[in-house]
Amino acid sequence: MTRPLRSLGFLTIGLFDRENPRAGHETTLSIIERGESLGFDSAWLRDRHLQYGISSPVAVLAAASQRTSRIRLGTAVIPLGWENPLRLAEDLATVDVLSGGRLEPGFSVGPPRRLDEIAPALYPDTAEHEEFGYERLGRLRRFLAGEEVSPFAGTEGIEEYSERIEPHAAGLSDRLWYGAGSPASTTWAAENGFHLLTSSVIQSTKTTDFDTEQDAQIRLYRETHPDGENARVSQGLVVVPTDTATPDQRRRYEAYADSRRGRVGIPQGPRGLLFAEDLVGTSEQIAEQLHATRAFGQVDEVAFALPFALEPDDYVQILEDIAGRLGPLLGWTPGG
Repeated sequence: MTRPLRSLGFLTIGLFDRENPRAGHETTLSIIERGESLGFDSAWLRDRHLQYGISSPVAVLAAASQRTSRIRLGTAVIPLGWENPLRLAEDLATVDVLSGGRLEPGFSVGPPRRLDEIAPALYPDTAEHEEFGYERLGRLRRFLAGEEVSPFAGTEGIEEYSERIEPHAAGLSDRLWYGAGSPASTTWAAENGFHLLTSSVIQSTKTTDFDTEQDAQIRLYRETHPDGENARVSQGLVVVPTDTATPDQRRRYEAYADSRRGRVGIPQGPRGLLFAEDLVGTSEQIAEQLHATRAFGQVDEVAFALPFALEPDDYVQILEDIAGRLGPLLGWTPGG
């Protein structure tokens, strides 16, 4: 039985031009504002380092928190190999306080990509000693929960010190997500009480069918999580409704999907990653495709990913069609 869609969100990478980065960041903020006005429940930012996408989602969400009042603000995901957990905890708590408790951060662990090349800049003296596994995320969560980080609390001269990170954002440590793609990481996220971000990329284990693997992942997560069937899962897929699109927009959307279709059903790389097919068509067509999958039937939260490298008007059209046409066909109502 398919669950009615309770939470409708969207995800963007926030592309910008090298010579004019402000314009791209302003577009991202405008998209988030537009999303809130359309009734979306959440807006999520990807994280890209040394590329032309958002490298500091926490900073961008700080700005978004001051331009919105209701929409939840998430990251999908922050790779913790790039971060100092204590300093990141301070930044996350600050944004959560500014937003009124609307932050929903998502994370991944592991060494940064191309670590050998960037280590002299990122960890010039400590790279070989850094721990890039789950402990790093556990430390971050403990800091957010208010764990002591200093044995001293009190007044020294005219300066007052706290034993924990400040500001303290009550409840934030219970709103953390983990972007899992393998059975091992899914099991860890469930056992440790993180919410699950499952995306359009997953590790193949027994089949080359994306939906079969994602369905198994969600079942494994809920079977392992203490909250069982009530454990939160957010599904992220590329979904592009064309109801109000112009002929030119439809042509570009279909060309985008065609350029990525060749990888579907073929395990990629040493980990055997499987990619979901991008869904392009009318809202009725997309809803029918989603309802036909097993994985979608298990989730009541989604964060549909906006395609890369489109124009601002394209994103507005896609968001309007998702909120106005596709969402209701999936059982969603604004504020439902």
